[in-house]
Amino acid sequence: MPSQILPAVSTLSSLTVEERATVLSHLFEPCQTLNELVVDDLGQKIFDSYNKVIEHVRSLLPSVQASGSHSVTERLLAAHPRLGAKRVESEHSKMEQASLAGSQAELEKLKQLNDEYEMRFQRMRYVVFVNGRSLPVMMENMRQRISRGDIETEKTEAINAMCDIAADRACKLAP
Repeated sequence: MPSQILPAVSTLSSLTVEERATVLSHLFEPCQTLNELVVDDLGQKIFDSYNKVIEHVRSLLPSVQASGSHSVTERLLAAHPRLGAKRVESEHSKMEQASLAGSQAELEKLKQLNDEYEMRFQRMRYVVFVNGRSLPVMMENMRQRISRGDIETEKTEAINAMCDIAADRACKLAP
């Protein structure tokens, strides 16, 4: 796992805006939209664990989704790299996706599924908590979500996956 370590959660409210944004970028993918929604709020509350921080974020996101602000939800989810992408900016995502090695045929099929997903759910990215699952398992999950075709359910599932990923990162990066 990358060497960046999160500061003690008890110090979160006393950090600068930039420092809180950095913490968020370690837990979640770097995302200006998430920073705009959450960074100031994190400076006004005291948390006793990073899991509580993540659950707080999880509790805020459905209200954004319910407000009809689809572009905000889409920007949050689009911050995640494509599953199996060759070029991934986030060191955390690189490590998490490292287990998704596959044959050339599987990787081509994954690219096709990503394309199909993004056509079905315009301006969204497939977000899933990989958690050591194999590429065939992830592709089956993607097929099921594409077939379901329900944008609101998809946004909810993707937001939950985003928070599950953050919780896993917190376990690995928190002091």
